[in-house]
Amino acid sequence: MHALFEPPVSQRLRQARHVLVAGAGGGFDVYAGLPLAFALRNAGTRVTLASFAVSELGQLGPGAWRRTGLATVRPDSPGNDRYFPERTLARWLAGQGHDPVVYAFQRTGVRPLRAAYRALIESLGIDAVVLADGGTDILMRGDEAGLGTPEEDMTSLAAVAGLKVPVKLVVSLGFGIDAHHGVCHAHVLENLAALQRAGAYLGAFSIPPGSAEARAYVDAVAHAARETPLHASIVNTQVAAALRGEFGDVHSTGRTAGTELFVNPLMAMYFTADLDGLARHVHYLDGLERTRTPMEVALAIEAYREGLDRTRARRAIPH
Repeated sequence: MHALFEPPVSQRLRQARHVLVAGAGGGFDVYAGLPLAFALRNAGTRVTLASFAVSELGQLGPGAWRRTGLATVRPDSPGNDRYFPERTLARWLAGQGHDPVVYAFQRTGVRPLRAAYRALIESLGIDAVVLADGGTDILMRGDEAGLGTPEEDMTSLAAVAGLKVPVKLVVSLGFGIDAHHGVCHAHVLENLAALQRAGAYLGAFSIPPGSAEARAYVDAVAHAARETPLHASIVNTQVAAALRGEFGDVHSTGRTAGTELFVNPLMAMYFTADLDGLARHVHYLDGLERTRTPMEVALAIEAYREGLDRTRARRAIPH
């Protein structure tokens, strides 16, 4: 039974002992999971953070690798000083007195990524996985007018869907931001409605403004923007602006110069789904099963799109 004052996500995670919150799409996606991770930690649940890394991990020493495709990143890990989101987060965590470890999954195809996830889950005793997406790419099923940048998101979704874990969830933060990547957000809402009919949509909830989780998230995002000014997260800086009560064409990073933004409260809402239910709605996910490299993933998605007779027509939200 679902209760009005307790979101389904809370109900599903209530009994979890150790939750893995992982960025689905690489880069700064793990930051989109931070408010939820902080809330879980504040409730006494053990939380581990991980990221599907699009940064170069080649400078890490042999001791950092737990197995092929899975590395431990700490505040002093060697790497690219201009762009290394996992280390940037580890340094912020250390400054806050948290466990300064972020696990990095090497960018691969589905089969190696699933093996790396399985190894981390088994070694740490993980009993719940939350994939966090900064934006809405992970909610695209394949026949939309535009998919955004789905390759990493769908690799993560397919990898985790093939694992046996008691609780598997997806959270999407930053509604509307992916418009600059061609996503039609009327299609996002249509997809969520289809998930709801199938019992896989778990509702939406806002990060409470002024909460400890909101303050920590905004601080972490600001820290990352200072540390990597040329690669500040477009998604998370807009979500943080929304949490501060900003509205409209508000730019928090020079990376968005020349574009018109629409910062608004919907960006600070989590849209949530059962992971396996969402995976069943992605039309081409089975075609990614045997992939081993990012190129194979991209080619499989391209082949699916080329085989479509048509895509859903782009439409505006009529309000």
